[in-house]
Amino acid sequence: MNDTPILSLCKISKTYRQGAQELMVLHDVDFDIKEGEVVSLIGPSGSGKSTLLQIAGLLDTADSGSVMLNGQDCSRQSDYVRTSLRRDFLGFVYQYHNLLPDFSALENVMIPQLIAGKNYNASMDRAKWLLNKMQLEHRINHRPAELSGGEQQRVAIARALANTPKLLLADEPTGNLDPKTSDIVFKALMTIIKETGLAALVATHNMELAKSMNRQVGLKDGKIVELGISSIIGNKNFY
Repeated sequence: MNDTPILSLCKISKTYRQGAQELMVLHDVDFDIKEGEVVSLIGPSGSGKSTLLQIAGLLDTADSGSVMLNGQDCSRQSDYVRTSLRRDFLGFVYQYHNLLPDFSALENVMIPQLIAGKNYNASMDRAKWLLNKMQLEHRINHRPAELSGGEQQRVAIARALANTPKLLLADEPTGNLDPKTSDIVFKALMTIIKETGLAALVATHNMELAKSMNRQVGLKDGKIVELGISSIIGNKNFY
């Protein structure tokens, strides 16, 4: 296993300005994820979880600090390089699936691979493999409107993994689902994470999901706080 962190955030700070007011969301955040590590990110709404994920995923820029992906400082790279890294190194799963409505489940998972220049048949084979892992082999030709919410989210997870990323960033991936469906989706996600060995940072309000991951960290007052399982049970500061 490579000792270099897959993701390293160094002294990340971010402030939003609304007129004359300033709101510091992140303050000198230091945080690492290693290869194969699955970390839950816990915090109440407005604590900065989404902002942290967007900065880690090169979708937003910090006011100060650096974002290191596999040892490479990405903070001041060109838009082209950052786009290439998002495509080839990172996978994203959001609370809402954002699938392309006019394409089948299979096509939704193939498209990111085709955009990356991969062979059509190879893209189809990987899409089928991923959808099979998500237990959707019988739904591959269905469009999003023909799928349940849980099925749509599993397609979104397969799409996020289409280009074999090294790091998965997930923002409340089961937040729109009922508890039973949430459990199905999360188990499918964790199974494929473990089988592929990628690292993952998962923002969640679900304490049961959080406890099943390798590590739990919280965001409080703009800082990352390392948590143990016992510290998050009944602690309303991290819900």
